[in-house]
Amino acid sequence: MRALIIEHEHVSTPGYVGERLADRGYDLTELVVVPEERFTDPGVEPAFPTAEEYDLVVALGAPWSVDHVELIGPWITPELDLLRAAHAAGVPVLGICFGGQALATALGGRVERSPRFELGWTWVHTDDAQLVPEGPWFQYHGDRWRLPPGAREIARNGVCSQAFVHGRSMGVQFHPELTPATLEQWLVHGGEVQAKELGLDSGALLARTRTEARHARVRAHVLVDAFLALPAG
Repeated sequence: MRALIIEHEHVSTPGYVGERLADRGYDLTELVVVPEERFTDPGVEPAFPTAEEYDLVVALGAPWSVDHVELIGPWITPELDLLRAAHAAGVPVLGICFGGQALATALGGRVERSPRFELGWTWVHTDDAQLVPEGPWFQYHGDRWRLPPGAREIARNGVCSQAFVHGRSMGVQFHPELTPATLEQWLVHGGEVQAKELGLDSGALLARTRTEARHARVRAHVLVDAFLALPAG
């Protein structure tokens, strides 16, 4: 089984999600959309594969907004086409943060600015704890989605919708893939500045992430297993 992992930039990795997919027998193909040398100039033109080449697609987060076409226009439209085609072909799509917003947009929803920026561990309330375990999940976003037609919201917090399912596809606003090593990279590449602007201590964020790591990994594995079991209808 083949899984396409869309990594929008060089500091985001599939982490616990990729780990669990590998455990379940998936061969991961990692596509980095914006290479390191273009991080501050992300208008690249990557070659996306066709959805039917894969049994599963995972779209990870990104520091940009789905609707910032002046920055990412050359690749966001082809990516939305890929996600739409995968969903239509019955290839399950898991969209995480930016990837979830992209999935919502591809299926007829839209993206808008959140009433406030979320960075750090927050409690997520769920309608289906077997799919999205209730508990703290790591947030790092300033946008939120409007649900596409036919989607079912399954989790939320006081800021926005946190998870939806649409057939065999699923979008989550939080970061189940996050490991302490990934957060270290995010903090180096702009996160420390953002945390300071929000009145947060980046050292405390990293310490909390290390403390949560064991339980976060278990929650992420539960989520992946349940996602893989979603029925087509």
